[in-house]
Amino acid sequence: MSVVFKNVEISKNNFTILSDFNFQLEKNENVVVLGESGSGKSTFLDAIAGFVFPTKGKIEKDKSKKIVSVNRDYSFHRLVGPVYQYYQQRFNSQDAELGPTVYEVLQNQVVPVGTVNENSVEAKPPLYTEEWLSAIVQKLKLEHLLHQKITSLSNGETRRTLIANALLKKPDILLLDNPFTGLDIRSRAELRLLLSDFTETQIILVANAHDIPEKFEKVLFIENGKVSFSGKLADFVPKPKKTYCIDTEILKKIELLSIPQFDNFETAIKINDGHVKYGSKLVLQDINWEVKKGEKWALMGPNGSGKSSLLLLITGDNPQCYQNQLYLFDQKRGSGESIWDLKKKMGFVSPELHLYFNKNSTVWKVVASGFFDSAGLFQKLTEQQLELTQLYLKLVNLAEVKDRKLNQLSFGQQRLVFLARALVKNPALLILDEPCQGLDYNQMVFFRTVLNEIAVHQNKTLVFVTHYKNEIPVCVNNRLNLSEGKELKSDTE
Repeated sequence: MSVVFKNVEISKNNFTILSDFNFQLEKNENVVVLGESGSGKSTFLDAIAGFVFPTKGKIEKDKSKKIVSVNRDYSFHRLVGPVYQYYQQRFNSQDAELGPTVYEVLQNQVVPVGTVNENSVEAKPPLYTEEWLSAIVQKLKLEHLLHQKITSLSNGETRRTLIANALLKKPDILLLDNPFTGLDIRSRAELRLLLSDFTETQIILVANAHDIPEKFEKVLFIENGKVSFSGKLADFVPKPKKTYCIDTEILKKIELLSIPQFDNFETAIKINDGHVKYGSKLVLQDINWEVKKGEKWALMGPNGSGKSSLLLLITGDNPQCYQNQLYLFDQKRGSGESIWDLKKKMGFVSPELHLYFNKNSTVWKVVASGFFDSAGLFQKLTEQQLELTQLYLKLVNLAEVKDRKLNQLSFGQQRLVFLARALVKNPALLILDEPCQGLDYNQMVFFRTVLNEIAVHQNKTLVFVTHYKNEIPVCVNNRLNLSEGKELKSDTE
């Protein structure tokens, strides 16, 4: 056996995540790991990788087998991480050419961030032969990206380069934790085909049931930190989908306590001939879009279509907003208002905000920080703000974990925390960039229903970004579709 778990228990910060856990990886089998968000799937992979260790029981691994875990992003990289994080947070146009290329990252030829003269740094020899690199790059269809800056990649492109980075190491066992998260429909289908085509490497994959690739014949279902099922996919019977009930009394209390941040406007967003350019690359062009007060919009398009770039113009996180004819809340951008004046009027969720927020903050403080648009809670709450924080935590079923640190929650639970953070101040404009990333099906349906109730009853102006129609609340009846930085069409459902 390559990997064996014998009565394993794993705890973090006095909280038990896995218990009485037994598992064995047979030769040449690929395993898909299923379970609700928070069940312990990611911790299971971390234990195999050696990132966490049992508090009880034993994990046995064949030392002749090379185990490689695929990272979610490049923040782990000692040299790439700082520039990657800076770019994701700041999106400064003058820094668009900052950072290494995909080729340099894959060949481990990255120059340290801050080096004044890159030519003065002695170049490292390539880590891999060009033949081996070419074979992996072709397998993942990355040929056209090799000389692009790593910071310019879309979500799907980044995910493929991370898998390539792992495969270059020639692993015997590859660990993949929700690699489909954030990918558009086409990218998901391509990744499923790719994973089905691996023959030299065993794969342990955490995914949703609808993303299981072919040739994955074994299922491990984890429920509340324990193995609920281990066996052939053909014999696996999925658990019935849960039905979450929304507490209408909580919604009523929230509505009574909530004070609109700003309500005196007719048009939330108006952009004429919108554009974003990095060097010679046009990321957005010829965008004409108007969002009236109270309208609900879906913003859709494949990975790399320009959705996030458009949102960052609106939120002020991309300084190219000053180079555009952009109107927010009836005022032309750059007419004297500060970025913080604008942020007060907006509630915002994005994968980047989630990624770089301080995970050592307690859950209730993360939610409460939404009142102040801060990366932590540094001000004393009023009684009303404290009560609203508690009500939103109850609404998203996280009241019982309010005193835990954010990093003690599963990825899906963390995303619900940030959704509550965006809603808590009752913003005039709510911008949700792929808010259902990391949520399991039940959580997605629950959140979609909650958001719909709030958007309708409080007449929210909403921009909802997603790849999937089934995630869109029923109140949304307008759509802007982007492709390769251009507007395909705006339509009304």
